Amino acid sequence: MCLQLIHILIVSLFTTDAVYAQQSVVKPYLPSHAQMLQAYANVNKLDSAWKKLPLNYTIRPNWQSNGKQFWYGKRVADNQSDYYFVDAEKGIKHKAFDTQKMADAIGSLTGKPIPANKFKVTQLFYDADQKQVKLKYNDAWFKCNLNDYHCEKSADTTFKSYDPSRPLQRRKYRWEGALKDSISPNKQWVAFAKSGNIYTKAVKGGAEIQFTTDGSAEKPYGEISWSPDSKHLIAYRIDPRKIKDVYYVLSAVPGTTRGQLKSHEYDQPGDEFTTYEPFLFSIDNKSKLKVGDEKLDFFGVPALHWRDGDSRYFTYEKVDRGHQRFRVIEVEAETGKTRNIIDEKTNTFIYEQRIYTRYLPKTHEIIWVTEKDGWRHTYLVNEITGDQKLITKGNWVVRDIDSVDVKKREIWFNASGKNEGEDPYFLHYYRIGFDGKNLVDLTPEKGNHAVSFSPDRKYYIDTYSEVNVAPRIVLKNTATLKTIAELEHQDLNDLLATGIKLPEVFVAKGRDGITDIWGVVYRPANMDATKSYPVIENIYAGPHDSFVPKSFSVINEMQSIAQLGFIVVQIDGMGTANRSKAFHDVCWHNIADAGFADRILWLKALAAKYEQVDITRVGIYGTSAGGQNSAGALLFHPEFYKAAVSACGCHDNRIDKQWWNEQWMGYPVGPHYDQQSNITNAGKLQGSLMLIVGEADTNVPPESTYRFVDALIKNNKDFDLLTLPGAGHTDGGPYGRQKKRDFFVRHLLNAEPPARNYAEVAVE
Repeated sequence: MCLQLIHILIVSLFTTDAVYAQQSVVKPYLPSHAQMLQAYANVNKLDSAWKKLPLNYTIRPNWQSNGKQFWYGKRVADNQSDYYFVDAEKGIKHKAFDTQKMADAIGSLTGKPIPANKFKVTQLFYDADQKQVKLKYNDAWFKCNLNDYHCEKSADTTFKSYDPSRPLQRRKYRWEGALKDSISPNKQWVAFAKSGNIYTKAVKGGAEIQFTTDGSAEKPYGEISWSPDSKHLIAYRIDPRKIKDVYYVLSAVPGTTRGQLKSHEYDQPGDEFTTYEPFLFSIDNKSKLKVGDEKLDFFGVPALHWRDGDSRYFTYEKVDRGHQRFRVIEVEAETGKTRNIIDEKTNTFIYEQRIYTRYLPKTHEIIWVTEKDGWRHTYLVNEITGDQKLITKGNWVVRDIDSVDVKKREIWFNASGKNEGEDPYFLHYYRIGFDGKNLVDLTPEKGNHAVSFSPDRKYYIDTYSEVNVAPRIVLKNTATLKTIAELEHQDLNDLLATGIKLPEVFVAKGRDGITDIWGVVYRPANMDATKSYPVIENIYAGPHDSFVPKSFSVINEMQSIAQLGFIVVQIDGMGTANRSKAFHDVCWHNIADAGFADRILWLKALAAKYEQVDITRVGIYGTSAGGQNSAGALLFHPEFYKAAVSACGCHDNRIDKQWWNEQWMGYPVGPHYDQQSNITNAGKLQGSLMLIVGEADTNVPPESTYRFVDALIKNNKDFDLLTLPGAGHTDGGPYGRQKKRDFFVRHLLNAEPPARNYAEVAVE
């Protein structure tokens, strides 16, 4: 036993020494100024090379009127576009025409030579025998024979536009616009508001009938609509509130010597809203009934849904301010009494923009999508009894409803997290019966999918990829799900020849030690395995979505920044959407959290796996909500983050837009708004901070940044500020992105970027 113990100690000693020796080889990457100049030059060359590569991540099918054939354009070498014809019924694909010959033919006809790489077709139609085409080039139409490329000028062609990317059924907005007068469905009556009161009169003439007398210019009745049987009017007693203005100054308008003051209406958290009190008016007995006992104090007037063939009942939707209650309310027209068909309450929030309701009037049913069981799923609601039946179920997320087939009683939708063994954010497309049976996956292949259908839905095009796996684009039969043809599969040889490193998908446990946190990693093309590199996180932690790329997208700003000598990452931490309700709820009254507890653990796990990851030098950047997050990193987590670039940040949720901030921070505005404000916490700043703001930002008021600047100055803090005259909601554009890179080079690589005022360049 003693010999074994000695042996273990010796092995342990040598193993430890070996590990130490291996780790000691890895030294911080700290480039000289000359190396830095060369790195910038290399980045510019790579960026230029990438832009010239004929990469096709997706196609746009242009379906012909028969619904069986389509054409699409494809980028090829030298920035030329080639065009392909596909017959879905026959499974045939071929070049639509020779691009050079067609360009020559039309150039000869117009008398202006057209280089093949300048010939771009925007519309194209085949004749019945496919021997001739009509195409549009430079706003002119031409008719061309495909056998001999003889072309003639042609008149405009009218065609029915079809957008293959849109859902089959467009979602209607739940809040209607104002109506000042309204003709009854039977065309017998006209209703109108006059001097703040409601009137009707017969269309063919006659005396006015006045329904109300208590309306006024200050509190008028309005927003009129009719019951289907023309026996009832619905209108609202309105208590208006003017939306307050925010201001900005354009400081550098050409041809002027003075700044120009601009303003626009802008609701902020806590602002008062116009309220609407609903009433019913009977044409037969001239009566007035109050609907229920609640005013509508949030959003505007709702859409009304009358029961099919029955003007006795209608429903409307109500979201309570604070986003903690959603109702579908039924109203009895004869009495004005109300009943809640759907009444959802939560202790956190209901995501208003993702509430989905589809009314099926003939069967008195509602398709409703909700997170009430902890995951976003679909329910079938009986409008008469209020019974609710779960259609989809499980630990996965219904992301969007494409369409509802009433005849077949099927729902077509996309979802994520359903297919085991995959990234839980990958989108797949499905259909399912109203009874929750016969779930069909239209996209079973691993990857993130995007689907578009032919006009008659007999065929669909499925494009799928992963962030580091090239896209495949296939044509499939909707009924059989069989692949008809592979249309495209991106070749990566030219891309990889540039030396680029494809991004890595990395997964680590979150703050609870259970939940997987997903992110992506970009590395320099010329990365030296014996060096450790600073990390830069691209952050956007807005709770309204998830943000880490899932489809093939290796050429982007993160990849470009990495080439300067950084490891660049993006992470979706807790508090963002598209996972469980519990995952999302972390943001409630808690936007400043921004998932940092998960992000820091993720980065530590990355560093534990790869010694080239230097988490003693971590930077972070973001725009808008990401600007709030990146500045917050230095205020609330300075022990980990050392440098931040914050563009047009919402530095105080009370200054930003009402509809976004109350959704997550709640209503009324409480002390937590102040406690989480970057402005309130400006005195905590550690590390290096750069702020970017456009002076004409109409999304997040510029004063959000300026007030943060004021607080930093009052706390005697050092920071950089870039103000962009005339710019709106932006990351700074090309100049701002350049300054951002220079900032990280200085503060994380301890190097100087090019001295551009002296036209300093790399020495070849």
